[in-house]
Amino acid sequence: MRESGRMSDLAAALRVGPGFTLADIDPDSTPGYRGDHDDGDKDLAKGAVELDGLQERLFANKDHDPRSVLLVLQGMDTAGKGGIVRHVVGSVDVQGVRLRAFKKPTEEELAHDFLWRVRRELPGPGYLGVFDRSHYEDVLIGRVRELAPAEEIERRYGAIVDFENEAIAAGTVIVKAMLHISAEEQHDRLAERLERPDKYWKFNPGDLAERALWSDYQEAYQLALERTSTSAAPWHVVPANRKWYARLAVQQLLLEAFASLGQGWPPPDFDVDEQRRLLGD
Repeated sequence: MRESGRMSDLAAALRVGPGFTLADIDPDSTPGYRGDHDDGDKDLAKGAVELDGLQERLFANKDHDPRSVLLVLQGMDTAGKGGIVRHVVGSVDVQGVRLRAFKKPTEEELAHDFLWRVRRELPGPGYLGVFDRSHYEDVLIGRVRELAPAEEIERRYGAIVDFENEAIAAGTVIVKAMLHISAEEQHDRLAERLERPDKYWKFNPGDLAERALWSDYQEAYQLALERTSTSAAPWHVVPANRKWYARLAVQQLLLEAFASLGQGWPPPDFDVDEQRRLLGD
């Protein structure tokens, strides 16, 4: 695992623990990192090489090792989830990645428990799964928009913890990152999407309706984070006003997750010397 002189236990600095308060987190801060933007870009490039190698080992072992890695990304609109997918996850071999964005449930999905569609998308052995929004939508927008009765929302917190514990027991390492931006930063990012023709496709008028409920969403996030951050699957709140830092931070979380697997290259299932002999000079 890479740990530059500019980085000091970044994961611990971001981890949600007892007494956590989302409102106390400065979205402009860079916890656990002493470098600037240029330093961050350099460290991100170095980390990309290491992450690619670790992910290749995970994929190479898919027929021998049942383990997998799941990255759960949450955040308000424009928080930078897509940028994480492009600039962090995009540095590894796509054949070993399973990306899923959970949008409004279909009629079929609504006919089942809220975790039904999520369970089907868990990464198989050897894969890196990425949830760009996730099962947490059901206790975020579900709570804010009252899409389910209050008692059902309450039940879901425990159901999520149980679900994640089951996935962990089956061999999945879960990395949960909440990208935390300020209301002012979101305003600027939405404004940019309205000012640049090449960004129009990213703009959704519905984002403004959700923005009007900013305080409600912050409260919903606070509850979700404190109710579902566990020792086995802790939440990490990543200050994300500085995109370069958010990408570096999530990359570091993934590097730690992959390194925890301690994987080497799988042994051959053939006689190497015999195959060399058959190949000849």
